[in-house]
Amino acid sequence: MYVPHDYLTATILMFVTMVCWGSWANTQKLTQHGRFELFYWDYTIGLVLGSLILGFTLGNQHSGEGLMLLADFNQARLDAFWDAFGSGVLFNLANVFLVAGIALVGMAVAFPVAIGMALIIGTLLSYMVQPSGNALLLFAGVFSVLIAVLLDARAYKALSHASKGSKGMLLPIVSGLLMGLFYPLIARSMSGVQALGPYAALIVFCVGVLLGNIPLNALLMRKPLEGTPLRGSHYWHLSFADHLCGIFGGLIWVLGMGFNLIAAKHTGPAIAYAFGQGATLVAAFWGVFIWKEFKGHPEVNRLLALMFVAYLIGLVLIGASSN
Repeated sequence: MYVPHDYLTATILMFVTMVCWGSWANTQKLTQHGRFELFYWDYTIGLVLGSLILGFTLGNQHSGEGLMLLADFNQARLDAFWDAFGSGVLFNLANVFLVAGIALVGMAVAFPVAIGMALIIGTLLSYMVQPSGNALLLFAGVFSVLIAVLLDARAYKALSHASKGSKGMLLPIVSGLLMGLFYPLIARSMSGVQALGPYAALIVFCVGVLLGNIPLNALLMRKPLEGTPLRGSHYWHLSFADHLCGIFGGLIWVLGMGFNLIAAKHTGPAIAYAFGQGATLVAAFWGVFIWKEFKGHPEVNRLLALMFVAYLIGLVLIGASSN
């Protein structure tokens, strides 16, 4: 299987992760007729499809190091499978709340709050699973990200037209708390003796997302967070373009996740995860400059500018923390 052999290559992979994780939600905004519950079915299909593509291409390279994909599955211990699968189930729960939050308050608010909190929790827990890098720089970077999250929350509060009330912020907060827990689990599945390799772990993770989504999303369709209940027939009434948007969104996200797990083999999971969660900057860029979510609100734009700076400082410190 392919893994990077130098920090520069690992950094490029983590940068791709950042772009992918910060851009996939645009596909939800591009759907014309589907609520987030319907979009999410296709999104999970895209995740599994993308994980299989990565696994049977880069994960099956003879020239790389480590075991090929099927051999990796055969040698792994059982609890490694459960860790990767449970990580996917947990991520699915967190991501559903994130997608719902995006639908309510937009990318520029939901992403920084949810992913910023996830970065803080996930980085600290991942460091506990496998310590690596300069702890002082790493934690200083995490603290700077916390400042960015608080600035973004203040920007949302400053919106005089914010009519979604506490639910608008509650969803990304819950998402962030849950999302901070999924990465340490998948990191644990790839550590120790008879661990899963990154490609095998990714596939098991995505299967966990898909299977975990079935009861959760079915419940949300019957008891929606907003709007009227949906039936299964609504999914089949979506246009072909809407289905493609959901699948493409999953493919974008899983490409970033795959590259992140590969990079983690060189940098350690804490640094790889923290760097990848710079996706917040990318998502906020889309929300502010492309989707014009805060047009006509100069005070909010100033707060978001400060959020960008604080987040960027955090990412630089996290990147510098690598040995």
